[in-house]
Amino acid sequence: MNKYSIEELKEKLERCRNVNLDDVKLEEVDEITDIKIDRRKPSEERILDFIMKTKNPYIFKVNGKLVKISFSKNTDLTADDCLTKVLENLYR
Repeated sequence: MNKYSIEELKEKLERCRNVNLDDVKLEEVDEITDIKIDRRKPSEERILDFIMKTKNPYIFKVNGKLVKISFSKNTDLTADDCLTKVLENLYR
C-alpha cells in the first residue's frame, strides 16, 4: 500500500468532496465493482486503500450510473450509521 501523508490525504479529500457532479464525465469515474480492497485488512486500512485507489472517493459509478456520497457534519453519527440509514430507507 502506498503511504500518503495526512496532509496529502486531507488535500485529496477536500478537493474531491467539492467536485460538482454536473462537471463529472461518466467515462472518467471509477466503477465501484472494479475497485478491489483486501477485506482481511483492518477497517482503517481498507478506508485508506479505497481513498488511494479511487480517482474520487466521493464519486463513482454503480452499474454505469454516477453516484456521489456525502456525510453530515453531525458528530453523533458514524459513516457506518449514515450508510445503514440509507440502506434501510432503500429497502423499506
